[in-house]
Amino acid sequence: MSSSWFVVAGLIAIMVAPVAEVAQPGLGPWKYVAGFAFAVILYLSVLLHEASHAIVARRLGFPVSSITLHFLGGMTAIEGEARTPRQEFLIAVVGPLTSLAVGAVAFVLRPVTPDGLLLMAMGGLAGANLLVGFLNLVPGLPLDGGRVLKSLVWRLSGDVHRATIVAGWGGRLAAAAAMLWPLIQEPLLGTRPEILDFVLAFVVAAFLWSGATAAMSAARMRRRIPHLVARQLARRTLAVPGDLPLAEAVRRARDAEAGGIVTVTGSGVPVGIVSEAALEATPEERRPWVATSTVARTLDRGLQLPADITGEDLVMAISRTPAAEYLLVDSDGTVVGVLATADVDKAFRESAH
Repeated sequence: MSSSWFVVAGLIAIMVAPVAEVAQPGLGPWKYVAGFAFAVILYLSVLLHEASHAIVARRLGFPVSSITLHFLGGMTAIEGEARTPRQEFLIAVVGPLTSLAVGAVAFVLRPVTPDGLLLMAMGGLAGANLLVGFLNLVPGLPLDGGRVLKSLVWRLSGDVHRATIVAGWGGRLAAAAAMLWPLIQEPLLGTRPEILDFVLAFVVAAFLWSGATAAMSAARMRRRIPHLVARQLARRTLAVPGDLPLAEAVRRARDAEAGGIVTVTGSGVPVGIVSEAALEATPEERRPWVATSTVARTLDRGLQLPADITGEDLVMAISRTPAAEYLLVDSDGTVVGVLATADVDKAFRESAH
């Protein structure tokens, strides 16, 4: 749960408290507890929505690393992109269908729910989930409905990149509609918009526009990803002990014409990769007295990549663990070289010309 969840839960508690007081008179300060409890119940239904995405994704063979609840709902981190329109459709549509199912069940149970807080919660749960379900089916990225639209255009055109662009424009149109909503609220519903309505409209519109734009940018980038092997971009690498003075490591690297430095244990196992930015930030007069390991980043799992990784797999690997340098290794563990993100970016730019 992100920190923003607690902010929105507090806002929900404050907004629901007067309704709880009407539903159960005499609550006093406990009405805020009741409001917070409703926020928890509401987000449990959001968790069901996200869990449905995760379950279908895992059934289709995609790893799911996390589910995060945040200010605007939730996010399921699915590793990898759908390989077919059918996979994209199934993973996307199950979320809104789950919300609609939860809302429908709550709506059906309302007539048999006892009066008081339970009836208030059941009504709120029904209304919120039905609204979330229908809004999520709006055909624009980053909403689930945008992914549904993407899958349909992908199926018809056979071009996943074109499908993403179309769904991205749908998201931008949805963002424009969200910004206009407070202005047409009074003519349609007869209620005058308040400051909060404009603030929420701006937040939702910004979320939709940024998400749609990011998806479109990623699609354009993937369209021109060169079919290059990371091995071809690797810089020659020098392995040195971590306690070697930095000045000596730099001297040896220059003599060997190496573009990267890796720190190793006494048995030759790589443990760190020298950050070029940290190296340049260290004054030359200090380098003889500084150990190389002090400017090296520990080789976490995401910083070691297979030397033969290519195309979209390479982009996704870099996206999962952002860094300036990565260590490329062969299947037998042999170090091939250092891959610099700047070199990958340069290859992408050159592929556009």
